[in-house]
Amino acid sequence: MAKSSANRGPLDDLLVFHELARSLTSTLDLNAILRTMLEYMNRFIDAELWALLMLDHDRQELYYASTNGAENPKLADLRVKVGEGLAGWVAQHGETLIIPEAGADPRIAAAAKGQTFVVRSAIGLPIRGRKRTHGVLEIFNPHLNKNSDYTIAFLHILADYAAIAIENAQDVARVQQLTITDDVTGLYNARYLYDALGRELEISRKDYKALSLVFLDLDRFKAVNDIHGHLVGSDLLGRVGKRIRDLSRSTDLCFRYGGDEFVILMPGTTRQEALHMARSIHTNLTHTVFTMAKGLDLSIGSSAGVATYPGDGRSVHAILGAADKRMYSVKSSGRGRVKA
Repeated sequence: MAKSSANRGPLDDLLVFHELARSLTSTLDLNAILRTMLEYMNRFIDAELWALLMLDHDRQELYYASTNGAENPKLADLRVKVGEGLAGWVAQHGETLIIPEAGADPRIAAAAKGQTFVVRSAIGLPIRGRKRTHGVLEIFNPHLNKNSDYTIAFLHILADYAAIAIENAQDVARVQQLTITDDVTGLYNARYLYDALGRELEISRKDYKALSLVFLDLDRFKAVNDIHGHLVGSDLLGRVGKRIRDLSRSTDLCFRYGGDEFVILMPGTTRQEALHMARSIHTNLTHTVFTMAKGLDLSIGSSAGVATYPGDGRSVHAILGAADKRMYSVKSSGRGRVKA
């Protein structure tokens, strides 16, 4: 499809926008939505460089989700602070920015840093949904002509439809996340543990790799509830869960199994590696002081058992059972250790 609107009638335009709307709103997969945007940008936008940046709300940074890619492959590693450069300005203000002549505009100077071409003009459009801005379309040196108004209008429609699709996908992802997440600790829940362990066991069988699991139980947690109350106990569980996550590797999956029991799933990890990691987590957790409300300082010990595929079993229940049994063996013989 041509990038120009020349020789195209109103019906052709309606068909284009209908196709765009259906493509963007027919999926709830964020990656598919971004691929559709990539396709339409390639079909309609003639520019030296264009990019789709998504907003990381927690870090208040934009990252490059897709580009026409030819000029600077290093864009994938860059982060843009909200408020900085062209994309950062658009994200901060939620407004379209069209700069027909770059000149000495500091926003362009910041955005063009590291590029291999001279920036003469630029466009930035927010992808703004009902709730907030989700990203920015950034276009350098667009080849605008007498049909530039049409191109800008198309970009606004693309951004509007994309915002709706992204918001729908994020809402569904959020609901799905809630079904597999423990609301006290923020870790994965026991229901998801069985699915994840089953999936990782299949991968281990296929790739002939080890898989380890740590079953960890807090020592004398009941005393915390009895002395300080259940609200303090729940708060402590949440802090312990976060601490376990922080002490684990990025490849590990952390779960609250139930009560004061936690599981750490370690894909591709041998028994010795898992034992080393479990002892490190156990020691650091034991020496952590949690500052609670009203200045209350608490620390808590733990007991842990380690099991490894295939030595301790080849099924979900066998691996869980072996780690659980070792953890209870520690509990019944003095607590405060790790057993493999």
